[in-house]
Amino acid sequence: METKYLLSNRYKRIGWLFLIPAILIGIPTVIYEWEPELFNVSVVAIFGDGIGETSEIIGIQANNIFNELVGVVLIVSGLLVAFSKERDEDEFISSIRLSSLVWATYWNYGILLLALILVYDLTFYWVMLFNMFTILILFIIKFNWSIWKSRKLVGYEK
Repeated sequence: METKYLLSNRYKRIGWLFLIPAILIGIPTVIYEWEPELFNVSVVAIFGDGIGETSEIIGIQANNIFNELVGVVLIVSGLLVAFSKERDEDEFISSIRLSSLVWATYWNYGILLLALILVYDLTFYWVMLFNMFTILILFIIKFNWSIWKSRKLVGYEK
């Protein structure tokens, strides 16, 4: 994997600073459907369609944007964590990065295939909602776990 596509290492710390709170806020927000009143605003909507309402291609509609903000922070911070260089980025770390990305992709689509076969109706919507973040989260976990294991192994050899 070419490092020219990776961000500077300093962005990793910023990413972690926002990723952890986004996950800690995001999970209860979805589970308990928590939407603070402060975030009720009118937004421009493309293909806005409420239940029992006529659909319009582009329009203004009232919406609570808290979920969207948490999702944006989660995705952007996850990308910062996942695709920032390590301090000691080399070919070995690049190979771990690539294998972790492939591993995360296989698992992500494996979960999606199982959901396509076994999950239906509104529950499938929830699976798809979480599936947006699964590949990024799986990659971050696998990559950092592999880096930790390799550094631990090298530490024992010294």
